[in-house]
Amino acid sequence: MIDINGWEFLLLGVLAILVLGPERLPEYAAKLGRFVRQARGMADRAKQQLKEEMGPEFSDVDWRAYDPRQYDPRRIVRDALSATPEEDPPPVKPVSTPKTHDPSLPTPWDSEAT
Repeated sequence: MIDINGWEFLLLGVLAILVLGPERLPEYAAKLGRFVRQARGMADRAKQQLKEEMGPEFSDVDWRAYDPRQYDPRRIVRDALSATPEEDPPPVKPVSTPKTHDPSLPTPWDSEAT
C-alpha cells in the first residue's frame, strides 16, 4: 500500500489547498472519495469472483504459509544452529550382493522368454 506518515499527509493537504483553492477542494475531495469507494468495490467484486471460480477447495488454503516474507535467512540459520543434533541413524545393511557373470560359464538362456 501507500506508505504516508502524518507529516506527509499534512503536507499533501496544505499543498492541495494551495493548488486547488478552498472553493474547489471539497469538490475534488468528494471525487477522490467516490474513486476510492469504486476501486474498493471493484477489488471486492474481483476477489469474490475469483473465490467463486476457484471452488470450495481453495477456501481452506493457508495463504500465510506461502508468504515469502516468512523465509528470513537469518532466522533459518539461527534455528538450525540452535537445534539439538539428531542421532545418526544406524547404517543400512545391504540386502544381498549382486551376482556377477562368470565368463567361463555359458550364458543363461530362457527358452520361454522368446
